[in-house]
Amino acid sequence: MTADKEKRRVISREAARKRRQVESEVFRDLSRLLPLQPSVRSNLDKPSVIRLTLSYIRMHALLKVNSATEAETSQSVKYGDVLEGGEEVCDGGQDGGEKETEEATEEASGETQLHLSTLEGFLMVLSSEGDMVYLSDNVSKYMGLTQTELMGHNIFDFTHPSDHEEIRFNLQRMSEGVWCGATRTFVLRIKSTLTQRGRSTNLKSATWKVLHCQGRVRVCSAPSAGSCLLLTCQPLPLSHTLLSSHTFTSQHSMDMRFTHCDQRVTLLLGYSPVELLGRSIYDLCHTLDTDCLTKNHLNLCFKSQSVSGQYRMLVRGGGYVWVESHCAVIPSVRASKSRFRSYQPLCILCVTYILSGVEEPSLLLSLDQTINRYLS
Repeated sequence: MTADKEKRRVISREAARKRRQVESEVFRDLSRLLPLQPSVRSNLDKPSVIRLTLSYIRMHALLKVNSATEAETSQSVKYGDVLEGGEEVCDGGQDGGEKETEEATEEASGETQLHLSTLEGFLMVLSSEGDMVYLSDNVSKYMGLTQTELMGHNIFDFTHPSDHEEIRFNLQRMSEGVWCGATRTFVLRIKSTLTQRGRSTNLKSATWKVLHCQGRVRVCSAPSAGSCLLLTCQPLPLSHTLLSSHTFTSQHSMDMRFTHCDQRVTLLLGYSPVELLGRSIYDLCHTLDTDCLTKNHLNLCFKSQSVSGQYRMLVRGGGYVWVESHCAVIPSVRASKSRFRSYQPLCILCVTYILSGVEEPSLLLSLDQTINRYLS
C-alpha cells in the first residue's frame, strides 16, 4: 500500500508539473502577442499578462469600430477598381498596401509623440465601469507609474476616495448616453510615486497628485466596444503657467476676496490693485459664468488646486474679456511675530490668463462699470 501511494504521488506531481509547463507556455505565447518591448514583456507576471491582454482587446475593439467605415469606403480605391468586364485591377498589390500601412503608422506615431510633448500631460481612455483601457506611454513622466502598471486597472483603485462620487457621476452619465457631445471637465486626485525631487518610490508611499481632466464621450454602436471617455490629463500646477504681458497674479482669502493683486491688472482690466482689495472675484465675474467660478472654488477647497476653465471677467468702464485662472491653495505669508502660532492661515494664489480682447465695450453689466465710466 505504501508503494502504491508513493507511485500515485509521483504520477500526480508529474501531471501537475506538466500542467504548469503548458500553462507557462500559453502565457509566454500570449505575452509575445502584446505590443510591448521585449524587456517589458519578460517582466510581466501572469495576472499582468491577462490584464493587459483584456485591455488591448477592448482598445482594439474601439479602434476597429472607429476605422470600420473608413476602411470600407477606401478598400476599393486601395486594392483596385472593378472593370466593366468583371476583372479587378490591383494597384501595387498586397506588398504595396502593407508598405503604405507601415509608413502611415510611423507617421501617426511621430505626430502622437509631438502632440504629447506639447500637451504637458497624458491621454487616458476610461470605460463606463471606470477601467483604464488605455494610457499614453508618457504617463510615467507625470505619475511615476508606468503604462503597463496602470492599464486594465480600475481608476477607483488609484484615486482619492473623496473624488469617487464625482468620477462615478460622470461615468454614470456616460452609460446613460447623456452629454455625449459635450466637453467633460473635472479635477481629481490620483496616486503618484514621484517625489518632489523627481525620484520614484513604491506605491505604498505614493502621494496625491491633482489632475485636470477634460475630454469627450465616445459612443460606439457595437456591443463589444461599448462607450468610453477620452480624456487629456494635465497635472497641476501646470508648468507652462508663466507670467507674461497677458497675465496677472492675485492673492485671495478662502472666500475669494482680493488680498493682493499685481499692477498688470490695471493695463488688462482697468482696475487699480487698491480698489480691488477686499472685493470678491464674484463681483467681477459675468453673471452667466458664476457656476464656473463656484465649481473652481469648491475644487480649491477640497483638492487644493484647480483650473477654472474659460469665463468672462468684467472690464472697468464696460464690456468683458475671456479669461482662465490657474489657482492653488498655499500658506499665507505671516509676520514674524505670529510665526509661533499653532496654525498658519491659508490663501488662494491665482494666475489669470487674458484670452481675448475687450468684447462689447459699450455694454454695462454691473453698477460698478457705470460708476467707473463716469469717474474715468
